[in-house]
Amino acid sequence: TLTSCTLTENIYVNDNGTGKYSVDMDGSSLMAMAGEQLGPDAKKNIDSTFTFKQLFEEKKDSMAKLSPEAQKELKKLENFVVNTKMNGEKKEFLMTLSTDFKNVNELQDALQSLSALQKLEGGANSSTPFAKGLGDNNSKLSYTYDGKKFTRKAVIDKAKLAAKAKDSVQDMSKMIFASSTYTIKYHFPKRIKKVSNPNALFSEDRKSITIQYPFTDYMENPDKLNFDVEFEK
Repeated sequence: TLTSCTLTENIYVNDNGTGKYSVDMDGSSLMAMAGEQLGPDAKKNIDSTFTFKQLFEEKKDSMAKLSPEAQKELKKLENFVVNTKMNGEKKEFLMTLSTDFKNVNELQDALQSLSALQKLEGGANSSTPFAKGLGDNNSKLSYTYDGKKFTRKAVIDKAKLAAKAKDSVQDMSKMIFASSTYTIKYHFPKRIKKVSNPNALFSEDRKSITIQYPFTDYMENPDKLNFDVEFEK
């Protein structure tokens, strides 16, 4: 567990289909291990909150150099808020990305977006785990909800996956995330009838589910995290 990192994906869906989405990352144990490699950064104490909208304003020139596709992808992030807490002495590193949504169907994979952000930030020079390719699992994630059924579905991009297999940086990421977990916690306005994943744990009122996966599944077999939720009438 020394090198583990826990990521939790939370979705709260309201009666009218609006809601809140967040991904919480606790990289404290990672920080403890990588502290020496981070150099002076490891001693910093940070407590910052920013929106992507502010960031894009600051990075206008860098944004202009990206391809139209990349710019479009990043634009989707405008309403995300990023909160980072880092304490060098206590070896704490917590990061939350959150956004409100009007419709579940407009959601996308926040971690994928973070890896897109790294390109904007200058990539590999950054000391965050996202610079090392975390989050880019070569798939397109979508969510659908119509009141009767909720679906989480990742579709793998085979070409990207083949290119990634040749990348040695991935080996380091693999090592770091081998013992990490990716937890899904979804909360709905209706009682759940059934979930297609047999490992789902229900809350007492049957309106919430928690499913835990090895982080390597998220990175290497993202379609293993696909499932459907059906609701009681």
